Amino acid sequence: MATALAKPHLISLAAGFTDNESLPVRETRELLSELLRSRQAGRVALQYGTTAGDPLLRRITAERFRLLDGVRERAPAYSPERMVITNGSQQMLYMVTEALCDAGDLVLVEDPTYFVLLGILQSHGLGARGIRLQRDGLDLVHLETVLQRLKRTGELRRVKLLYVVSYFQNPTGTTTTFEKKAGALELLRHYERAAGHPIYLLEDAAYRELRFGATDIKSALAVRGYSERVVCTGTYSKPFATGVRVGFGLLPEPLLSTVLRIKANHDFGSSNLLQHLLARVIASGRYDEHLARLRKRYFRKARVMLTAMKQHFPAAVHWEEPTGGLYVWARLPSRVKSGIESKLFQASQAKEVMYVPGKLCYAKDPTRREPNHETRLSFGAATEPNIRAGIARLGEAMEELLD
Repeated sequence: MATALAKPHLISLAAGFTDNESLPVRETRELLSELLRSRQAGRVALQYGTTAGDPLLRRITAERFRLLDGVRERAPAYSPERMVITNGSQQMLYMVTEALCDAGDLVLVEDPTYFVLLGILQSHGLGARGIRLQRDGLDLVHLETVLQRLKRTGELRRVKLLYVVSYFQNPTGTTTTFEKKAGALELLRHYERAAGHPIYLLEDAAYRELRFGATDIKSALAVRGYSERVVCTGTYSKPFATGVRVGFGLLPEPLLSTVLRIKANHDFGSSNLLQHLLARVIASGRYDEHLARLRKRYFRKARVMLTAMKQHFPAAVHWEEPTGGLYVWARLPSRVKSGIESKLFQASQAKEVMYVPGKLCYAKDPTRREPNHETRLSFGAATEPNIRAGIARLGEAMEELLD
């Protein structure tokens, strides 16, 4: 991100910025003016809030999540009392990890996974074990194999949670089916007794609302009988405006109370003004209107990137077409390295185009070698002309190396 900002001529297909032209400046200006026009509402918004967050935004967000899951009854899993508003979804990832894990513990992650989470694990002195991904999400057979191996070696007692980015995953674009979420929870519960403590599923739904089609998939909270082992996180940054930096999470007790104590030590609560703004954005209908436009825009930009890849990338490079989110995951032949020290990365820098090396998205798992032949490409921030030009430059670098 810093390189992209420092070098204006560089085409960044790496940074996970959202589309600059789509940012809702007019809607935000109108709603902020409306909010601050009222002396009483303005004073409330400009005062401190609570650690858990604005009650109205918590209620609206919990209700929205319940409706997305298609749950008609007001189930406890979607109670506003379980909702915590955070500084982006990343704060929730950090706090849940801090609440559950001690140095030396293990976290199960998708292989590959969101590389910022790997940095959080490292900062807490935690290890990780990768669970292979299939086209429809976690490889449940491999998950059971890993759990069984950890039980056999006596390491299962160090496992506290399984982390998944379940919708249009960062980095691969994979979406985990509801059946696989249920299967993962069943396996975690089966191995809890041997572990001697609860094992939680931490579901990161940051990209859930950025789907291109109409069909949605229920979150793990909707799996009957397992909601006490599920933490669901989400964000308003990606689907509305990244500068707002407001995320949220639904948590069960006793984890909820522990996370609230940690958050109180962090900040006493997220920005009250931004929470009041978002509550008005959603209640007014502007959020859904903006989201509909954003989905169409990202769908078009994804098509532009895929068309350019088909035109410029060598035939030996493979990828899956995204159905939502912001990313395309491209795989080169295994002999072509793509890491930061690789010839491909250096060549792409020379051609003034940047990607995220896939190697950065793999945990330091001693049971396997880290793949080093993949790239994460983002169509979120770049303009359509820059997407075309950037893919052409990157394809040229790939062709030169393969030749």
